[in-house]
Amino acid sequence: MSELIQINALAPLQGERKTSKVMLLFPPEWVPTAPYLALPSLTAVLREAGHHVVQRDINIEMYDHFFTVEFLIWVKARQTMQLKALKVKELRGELTDKEMGQQAALEQAAEVDLFDLAERAEESKRVVRGPQFYEAEKLEISLNCFREVMHYISTAYYPASLVFYPMESNLGYRPGVSKEVFACLDDEQVNIYRDICNQLVMPAVAKEKPDVVGLSIGTQMQLLAGLTFCKMIKETFPHIHVVVGGNVITRLQEELPKQERFFTEIFDSAILYEGEHALLWLIEALNGERAITSVPNLMYRDASGVHENPEVYTEKTTSLPLPDFEGLPLDRYFVPELIIPYLATRGCYWGRCTFCDHGQGYFDQYRGVPAYQVVEQIKALRDKYHCHHFLFSDESYPPALFKKVSQLLVDQNVGIKWTTLIRFEETLQDQEIWDLAAKAGCCTLYYGMESASERVLRLMDKHAKKSVIQRNLNLAAKAGIWNHVMAFYGFPGETRDEALETRQFVIDNQPVIHSVELFYFVAYRHTPMVRNPEKFGITIHKQEDYDLPLDYYYTLNDPSTLSCLDAMQMCEEFYKNDFHPWAVRVNAREHVFLYISKFGTNKLPQIYAQQTQAVGSPQGVSGLVTWPVAKNGSEDGAEGMSRVVSHGVG
Repeated sequence: MSELIQINALAPLQGERKTSKVMLLFPPEWVPTAPYLALPSLTAVLREAGHHVVQRDINIEMYDHFFTVEFLIWVKARQTMQLKALKVKELRGELTDKEMGQQAALEQAAEVDLFDLAERAEESKRVVRGPQFYEAEKLEISLNCFREVMHYISTAYYPASLVFYPMESNLGYRPGVSKEVFACLDDEQVNIYRDICNQLVMPAVAKEKPDVVGLSIGTQMQLLAGLTFCKMIKETFPHIHVVVGGNVITRLQEELPKQERFFTEIFDSAILYEGEHALLWLIEALNGERAITSVPNLMYRDASGVHENPEVYTEKTTSLPLPDFEGLPLDRYFVPELIIPYLATRGCYWGRCTFCDHGQGYFDQYRGVPAYQVVEQIKALRDKYHCHHFLFSDESYPPALFKKVSQLLVDQNVGIKWTTLIRFEETLQDQEIWDLAAKAGCCTLYYGMESASERVLRLMDKHAKKSVIQRNLNLAAKAGIWNHVMAFYGFPGETRDEALETRQFVIDNQPVIHSVELFYFVAYRHTPMVRNPEKFGITIHKQEDYDLPLDYYYTLNDPSTLSCLDAMQMCEEFYKNDFHPWAVRVNAREHVFLYISKFGTNKLPQIYAQQTQAVGSPQGVSGLVTWPVAKNGSEDGAEGMSRVVSHGVG
């Protein structure tokens, strides 16, 4: 039955189609180094069908806006008004402890030379976008300037903490608690995204007058900004249909209908799973060309309540049009050379890791594009956008495709540089494979190692051997590829000795592990182990007010194994005592990728901090920013910097 529905859904409409104007928005916060793939994927399908699409990456527009004298003058005026009001309260003796902290922060900010800060911020943007980017000291100064500006901006939104990179901004509201989410959307004191919406989004909506506005919310860090934009648009332009999608929306599909306020106050509909054709068919339904009840992947509200259509549609990857980046500000990302994401597969070819919930974003099984089509599309993107740097954004690049694509890139002299995520595999044991990949332009690889204990890897259903891990790293490093390893402590059933085995492995292999992330285990809600906690010896604790959960607090049934708190402490100890060989001055993945592309080597001493102590001793280097840590480390934890996939309306 589902196949019949899919065939009918794809059938061309009879007669002349109506066309709509659609505005697609990508909200903060995400990395400002490359476009996210969601909007271009949606745009391509809509434009192919004849609709007019305006796509806006508000994330990069926001960062670009932050580092201008105009916005900093706005911040200064806001700080001045707040400080004036607090001084009046101080004279009356009415200041609360929180207000005293706010006043102290504002008084400190008042000492800042605003115009000097703005001038340095503008110069920093020129550095990250120009040839001085490749002078590591100047790049480090620029990145630190951005952080200084974000700290200055934060004081105007006290007690919010706004962070440039890695994305760790905190508005003081928990995105997993619906009451706090709804409160945050209207909080004009801390919710900076209200001002961003008024300054960047609302004028664009008023100018373009779209029929539909779609927002892609791919990560939890984007949830508050995305929902803020939705609510403000819906309040000001009630005639516009507001639709949301993306990985986070899909993961919250069970909770959204329980809170009708989402559909009455914030958006009109939500698209689950993959969204390219679902969004197209929603637009056709809004135009009266098909029944809204027939649109797959759709959740919507009518007079009788919230409904989720039963049909699910999965995209045919080989027939999708090339992602369309036209209209995005490709010259404004914080890199000197354009980097474009490209996705050859959907889902994970392994698909067995018990800690991973990546499959929740896709309803169907793993699918991919054949190697020859991958290379043809890469060449088309290269030529259209004059781009020679690509993020292969696959959740885990299949080894067969890795080898075939490398060979074709070399045979056809495509002349690109690329990076991707990959598993440690026994089929990648020959030096020739890695040499070919490097010759094909592979610069950096990101591996989900998770653990160096083979017993723990078997518990995870990952089944990698330590000897294979070590050999893959040695071969890749010898070929000149930068190896980034992700691991975590505290998988249920892991002992302290097994966690220390992972620590010792990365220390012993530091010469061929060029960068590392080590975190602690998080029980994501849609993982096999959370669905079957008794099988993994854990007890899941659900909190009543935590009603929009993406992960759960858990305890171990066997007290002899490593607890969550133990894992957190061990992780902290690793970064305090062991991490300094990997402490980098240039910490964005895309930035390191460009450095390797530029200098042609994985030996880049200029991007590391000064080494003053031996491995295992307390670190004495201060003021460094570590790699953005991904919970659970791996392919599924790559929501840190590398995950650029297209789920739902995102």
